[in-house]
Amino acid sequence: MPMNDSQPLPVPGRATHGQSDAGRVADASQAPGAITDPRGLGVRILHDPKLNKGTAFSEDERERLGLRGLLPPHRLTQDEQVAKFLAYLRTTGAGDLDKHIALMGLSERNERLFFRVVQDHLEEAVPLLYTPTVGEACKAFAHIYQRPRGLYLTADDKGRMADVLRNWRESDVRVIVVTDGERILGLGDLGANGMGIPIGKLILYTACAGIDPARCLPVFFDVGTDNDELRHDPLYLGLRQPRLPPDEYDALFAEFVAAVGEVFPRAMIQCEDFAKRNARRLLEAYRERVCLFNDDMQGTAAVALAGLNSALRITGLPWREQRVLFVGAGSAATGICDLLVESLARDGLDEAEARRRCAFFDSRGLVVRGRERVSEETAPYALDLPEVSDLAGAVRAFGPTALVGVSGQAGLFDRSTVCAMAALNERPILFPLSNPTSKAECSAGDAYAWSEGRAVVATGSPFAPVEFEGRRFVPRQGNNAYIFPGVGLGVMASGARGVPQSMFLTAARVLAETVHEDDLAQGSLYPPLAQVREVSLAIAEAVARDAWAAGLAREPEPSDVGALVRSLVYDPTY
Repeated sequence: MPMNDSQPLPVPGRATHGQSDAGRVADASQAPGAITDPRGLGVRILHDPKLNKGTAFSEDERERLGLRGLLPPHRLTQDEQVAKFLAYLRTTGAGDLDKHIALMGLSERNERLFFRVVQDHLEEAVPLLYTPTVGEACKAFAHIYQRPRGLYLTADDKGRMADVLRNWRESDVRVIVVTDGERILGLGDLGANGMGIPIGKLILYTACAGIDPARCLPVFFDVGTDNDELRHDPLYLGLRQPRLPPDEYDALFAEFVAAVGEVFPRAMIQCEDFAKRNARRLLEAYRERVCLFNDDMQGTAAVALAGLNSALRITGLPWREQRVLFVGAGSAATGICDLLVESLARDGLDEAEARRRCAFFDSRGLVVRGRERVSEETAPYALDLPEVSDLAGAVRAFGPTALVGVSGQAGLFDRSTVCAMAALNERPILFPLSNPTSKAECSAGDAYAWSEGRAVVATGSPFAPVEFEGRRFVPRQGNNAYIFPGVGLGVMASGARGVPQSMFLTAARVLAETVHEDDLAQGSLYPPLAQVREVSLAIAEAVARDAWAAGLAREPEPSDVGALVRSLVYDPTY
């Protein structure tokens, strides 16, 4: 319900979970810790994105808060402000990067209006704020930087990371997204430009699951960059030095984790876009000790597993008849494979047999026994087959029913590869999951055309519906936003001390259950993104129950878990 003229202004940092506007507001000029000097009060309110409502301030608020004369006289409701901004966004003629900048500018002026725009128009806003546009935004980050967001912890902060964390304006942080910028999407080492990833991910935590933005903290872990072009860019904002050697890196990351435990003891840490050599190692080092997970490995795995389960509802074939070829051998590919094997094992399949249903194709070809340079992660899946260097040949040799692309190599699913899959399978499963769009293994249109309309498709970037021989296909994006926001909300609701792998199996199951027959009939393996809020709440409830069942929860279990989860949801309406 919009705020009426008698309702005063919210105070930044005041809890909003589950309360009405009337219950979560207080007079900014009278609340403890609020601004008490009336001179310039209105100006300061208008420059604080957590307080600012722009032209929506009521007559009473304008009088009490020193805003009279600082705003045009006509008041717009928040609904009218949303419509006004969307009209600008849709008619400006700007490219997607400029629209991204416009949205981020709104978030820096009026936080609640920004989240109203995003949560009410997810299918339009998410591609501009995250995949695929976030890749371009990260590449240009230093050049479009306007206002500080989040914290930068650098190699120069050794020994004082806790002090740096205390500089943050909020004291009850519950979700931290951290990256070191070494493997941003499929774009490689972008150094401090990678800060766009934690910022974008945390926007999705709020927009998709309703986690209060005051509880969210983006962190860039700056250990240098090996990208010479960035280090010589006069506008580059990160440390201009090579990345730290492993021993120094590990010591600094250990200090970061300890500092989070000291300053924000209830926070969950999400690791994002770390290089393969660090991603798995850090996950294994900390997953049993603190509340930490890796989204590239576990979030991607859960959304891919959910998509594969949906695909089997279309093909009609059980898991015992599936063979999955992973194209790429990075942290995303091995993460998906590991979760798939664990899922099959929990469903009663022998683990060794589950592994035999999976194979990898990396930059050197099919991963087979006796081949040189097989990674430790893919070695357990090495096949007893001759070496094959081309993907179409690997398809014919292994005979997969599903092809999962996480290679970052554009066009790798070429016509010969898709045709080979279609020759082996009546309904070939094709998942070109690499993003941004410029890195996709193939387009949705090519997947349908080259398979004569028989492919079952999910993509890593959004693609428009495809018309093929009188049929309309709606390939939906395997977006991690279906998974991690709900997991985070469930961890927050239960006060979970950790994020075990079982939570991602639960999230994958819940997501797959939300896909209706009408979705499958048009080739959609995921629900519409517009429904992600409902999906996230369902995942959060299931994950919270997992935490209580596993003895990981700090909070007492309530009689109505769903009501607890809903009570935590941030409402940006004023």
